[in-house]
Parts: sequence; C-alpha cells; structure tokens
Amino acid sequence: MASFPWSTLARDAGSVFPALDDSDVVLERRDGENLVLMRAERFEAARQALVIAARSLSILARRHRALAEEALAEELPWLVWLPVEERPQAVGELLDNLIAGVDTREFGPFLRALGAWRSTAIAWSDPNTARRLADPFDETGGEVVGRPGDDA
Repeated sequence: MASFPWSTLARDAGSVFPALDDSDVVLERRDGENLVLMRAERFEAARQALVIAARSLSILARRHRALAEEALAEELPWLVWLPVEERPQAVGELLDNLIAGVDTREFGPFLRALGAWRSTAIAWSDPNTARRLADPFDETGGEVVGRPGDDA
C-alpha cells in the first residue's frame, strides 16, 4: 500500500494516480482520519469476498452454532485472556453482530463489539487490573470530586 500526504493529491493528482496501478493508496490527513483510495475493481472484489465469507460463516452459524463459535474463537486468540465464563458471551455477541452485518451490510456494530471485547480481554490480561475487576465493587462507587475537565 502506497502512502501520500493529502496535499499531494490536491496539488498534483497525476503523481498519486499511477500508484493505483499496483496497490491501494493511503491519503494521510493532518486534520482527520486517513483515507484509502483504490480502484473500483479492487474494492468490488474485496467487498464480494467479504460478503461471501461472512455469508458462509452465517450459514455455518445457523446450522452448526458451536462450530462457528469455535472457528471465530480460533481467529481471535486474545479471547484466552477473558475469564472462561465470559468467552461464550463474547463469541456469541460477535457472531450475532457479524450475522446481522451480513444481512444489513452494516458492519459498524460488529467492529465496535470486536473492539470492546478486545479491550476487555486486554484489561483482563493485566494481573493488577484483573484482580481489581474480580474484586467486589463498592456499590456506591465512592465520592465524586469535581467534574471531568474541571481544575479542582
């Protein structure tokens, strides 16, 4: 994948477009997220491959849920950091969001759930954090002092 500053595209698009012959192009922006520029043929091929793979997993999940969960868990090795009792919930939620994404072609909820579960697994991987998470929580949550961002 080639990378160019956004300003290069704005100033001289002719220097960016030839790179699309061999790869996709990342347009680096200072004021926002980077953008990816790609030929429509490559985009459509990737989209079709994703749809077919996701539909296939969806069909498998409807017929053999345990096997689909096993396949997904194998693809996400960080699941081992979750407590054993939380793993089925994580895999089930991810699989449900993926199946819904196949149906709607909206994969944002799946990506958010994936990020949330991954972050949770990373938190559990730290022994100090895991110990605090496993301890009972004070029902009151303690005293709130000030508001976030206040200089107190």
